[in-house]
Amino acid sequence: MELVQRKLVTIVAESALEKRLVHDVHEAGIKGYTVSLVHGAGVRGQREGDLQGGNIKIECVVAKELVETIFALLEINYFPHYACVAWVSDVDVARGENY
Repeated sequence: MELVQRKLVTIVAESALEKRLVHDVHEAGIKGYTVSLVHGAGVRGQREGDLQGGNIKIECVVAKELVETIFALLEINYFPHYACVAWVSDVDVARGENY
């Protein structure tokens, strides 16, 4: 089996943003995604709003060329206004044409 290098973009944000975030990253060009309900704490501790819906984690495997597009979208529309973080990781995937 041949594995192909791709990027895993992970976004953690307020659950109220799920539909908007999914729409925006889909419009940016992703082919698929996974959404999970998550909780945790960061440099500012645990977000008090966790009692009002919690957080989601959106994961999408993308071609390298799409990473900058997604992060530009986040930087303009989400980071300044919402509790939202994101990171990118290298991954090797089977069936690379699906990403």
